[in-house]
Amino acid sequence: MEKFMSSLLDLSNSIAAIVEQVENTVVAINTGTRISSSGIHWRNGIIVTSDESLQRYDEITVTLAGDRKLPVTLLGHDPSTDIAVFKLENANIPVAQIGDAKTLKVGHLVLGLARNSDGDIRAAMGSVSAVSGAWRSMSGGNIDQFIRPDITLYPGFAGGPLVDAAGSVMGMNTAGRRGTALTIPAATVNRVLQQLLSAGRIARGYLGVGMQPVQLPKNLQIGLNLPAATGVIVVNVEPNSPADKAGVIIGDVLVAFDGNPVTDTADVLALLNNSDRIGKTVKVQLVRGGVLTELAIVVGERATE
Repeated sequence: MEKFMSSLLDLSNSIAAIVEQVENTVVAINTGTRISSSGIHWRNGIIVTSDESLQRYDEITVTLAGDRKLPVTLLGHDPSTDIAVFKLENANIPVAQIGDAKTLKVGHLVLGLARNSDGDIRAAMGSVSAVSGAWRSMSGGNIDQFIRPDITLYPGFAGGPLVDAAGSVMGMNTAGRRGTALTIPAATVNRVLQQLLSAGRIARGYLGVGMQPVQLPKNLQIGLNLPAATGVIVVNVEPNSPADKAGVIIGDVLVAFDGNPVTDTADVLALLNNSDRIGKTVKVQLVRGGVLTELAIVVGERATE
């Protein structure tokens, strides 16, 4: 029993030491609401937080340890991946040690950290309950890895870090469905951050078509050797759009895009979210009048909203 209590005390002290190691990289994001969200000093002078938790983007301050408050300015945000990036001048606080979330395994102990508007640090401990491959958010953002930590996201924890047992930040915590915790992995944060720093926005591809899912007749699927029973039918083509210039017409059924099968409109939107395709010529396969046809489309850039 004494040995068990000693081991438990060692574990408790180790957890507290991890919090002390990371806490000064965590800030509170103050937008004038009663409860602030949290943010991470991701790079020198760069604060990353949850876009969904923000009520506005101007006149925002951050609270550091010791109740020190400083103004920040928005550098850019991406609602689809729930990431907002702010510039912090003359912070003089440590930068988070960013880790590789792919090293996480189900069962690993992790911490969620947060800071309140008074400058006090908060922590919640749990384990990694699920990890898997890339996924798309409800808003259509491409997330490099699915991570679900079994921690409680108390008010103010959104935008804070998920920390492993070595004190490395694996990603940014955000709220999933029914208040469950999800973590945007560091790889996604770094990718979005780089685009926002270089361009101030997330560039996304544009075809200029209206689409909706459609069921393909069984005989057509077999006759054309199509991999799926559904595609997306074109219901509108914008004049002078990339699709219009390529010869896409209303009634075409898109079944493949750049070598990737298309079974739903979400498939097309996810493929267009890759900014590397903008300005590039991609091949699309579509069914027109019962015949499989291939067209080449130069992907445009979606106008900023």
